[in-house]
Amino acid sequence: MKQQELIYKEEYYKVVGICMEIHRILGGGLAEVLYKDALEYELKQHQILWEREKQYLVPYKNIVLPHTFFADFVVYGHIIVEIKAVSGIVDAHIAQTINYVKLAKERLGIIVNFGNGSLEHKRIVV
Repeated sequence: MKQQELIYKEEYYKVVGICMEIHRILGGGLAEVLYKDALEYELKQHQILWEREKQYLVPYKNIVLPHTFFADFVVYGHIIVEIKAVSGIVDAHIAQTINYVKLAKERLGIIVNFGNGSLEHKRIVV
């Protein structure tokens, strides 16, 4: 695969477009859960396959850890979407999403931040 080719390009742009619409209507700075609720509504309206708060087990050596992690959304069956409502996407958000994508055995994560006057998003390819 050429480096400039984007995996799941159409799906990525569709999700980001939906998030831009949500941000245009709700604005920035609300509680994260409100953006999640709006995204869930929009995914249903667009008939996009999605799961909210999907639970994943965490293997460690020869065991599975007793605690799990929850991806905010899994869309199209294979893209992890992490929703934030913070002042900006920081390295900790990127590291978290990289780990979630790896543990889910997927290739693409999207961090979407509704916390500012403009929507912020970042592709995470693993």
